[in-house]
Amino acid sequence: MRHVQGRARRARAALAAVLTWAGLLAAAAGCTSGGTGGFGGMFGKQPSAEDVIRVSPRDGSKDVRPGSRLRVRAAGGRLESVKVVKSRDAQDTPVPGHFSRDRRHWEPGEDRLALAARYTVDAVAVDGGGRRSARHTTFTTFVPEQRFIGYVTPENRSTVGTGMIVSLEFNRKITDRAAVERAVHVTARPPVEIRPHWFGGDRVDFRPRNYWKPGTRVTVDLRLRDVEGAPGVYGQQYRRFSFTIGRSQVSRVDAAAHTMEVRRDGALLATLPITAGAPGATTYNGTMVMTEMLEVTRMNGSTVGFGGEYDIPDVPHAIRLTESGTFVHGNYWAEEDVFGRVNVSHGCVGLRDVKGGGSDTPAGWFFDRSLVGDVVEVVGSRDKKVAPDNGLGGWNMSWADWKRGSAVK
Repeated sequence: MRHVQGRARRARAALAAVLTWAGLLAAAAGCTSGGTGGFGGMFGKQPSAEDVIRVSPRDGSKDVRPGSRLRVRAAGGRLESVKVVKSRDAQDTPVPGHFSRDRRHWEPGEDRLALAARYTVDAVAVDGGGRRSARHTTFTTFVPEQRFIGYVTPENRSTVGTGMIVSLEFNRKITDRAAVERAVHVTARPPVEIRPHWFGGDRVDFRPRNYWKPGTRVTVDLRLRDVEGAPGVYGQQYRRFSFTIGRSQVSRVDAAAHTMEVRRDGALLATLPITAGAPGATTYNGTMVMTEMLEVTRMNGSTVGFGGEYDIPDVPHAIRLTESGTFVHGNYWAEEDVFGRVNVSHGCVGLRDVKGGGSDTPAGWFFDRSLVGDVVEVVGSRDKKVAPDNGLGGWNMSWADWKRGSAVK
């Protein structure tokens, strides 16, 4: 009997030991935290880097839109270091950023993510227990199918006349003109106020209130890359260029008097006899700017709205004033006594010249002393004033009207 009782006592003791051990295990499991589970809390298992360092956009994300935000966050600890690299066009560029005061958050200094780029994030954090974790993530951004670019006048590093207007023509229609305008910066040294004016949705021009002062250096920053100019259409350029304003030359054409006064820095250089537009094909009045200089060119009336009135394959010393076809050019086919006496052209301003162009003729003399950006002012014609968007005709608009053409209010 005593033998049976002893075995019972030993069984009860063993059962109590098992229950006690099971209770300890349950208690240990109940004390875990930080998502480690199991024995992790009891034995100090380090939480995963994904739990300690949270990165957005998520690792491996593709086609991330430019409006998404890049953020790095430490959960329950602090960030020790964050390094972000942007890879685009076979170039790696560090992305600057800043930590929050408690170093629990990091954000980039750039407002928007770049398009068609691969981002790499390397972050190190220290959790609440003093343990360090490191995380490496990557994501790629959206690659747009449609891009827009701006064609710029004048050329980089050129020397131009005082009437030059900075003009950007876009290859696609711009609907968010304010966003594009904010991405274009035109500055001058010495400083002067410069304002933009939009002509429709595919052109914006920049000019000061008055003609530029000689010696001014103008810089144009195009920060159009990744700017959404229209739904789904993003800019492609990030470029800086500059040009210099040369001497001042303003030529005044009096169509009624058949003369052109050429003034350099205010002083009269010469008064040249001219022939302007004949009745029915008169020359525009107003201020025009030289945009192109051609030693010789073909002029065909059918390309500018006329019939078969003329087709001259070798017009010498041709200087373009408007997109619609107004030029100052050499004329070798009219009688010499026409110049200074009668208007016989189809809207252009003609100067006496010889076939092939001569350097000692009025046309050759004027061509050799002109720059793209020089001003030609026409008065005395029985025609309307040239439109502000016909060539670089923006000087024909008042300063108040010009400023109203900005998309940024």
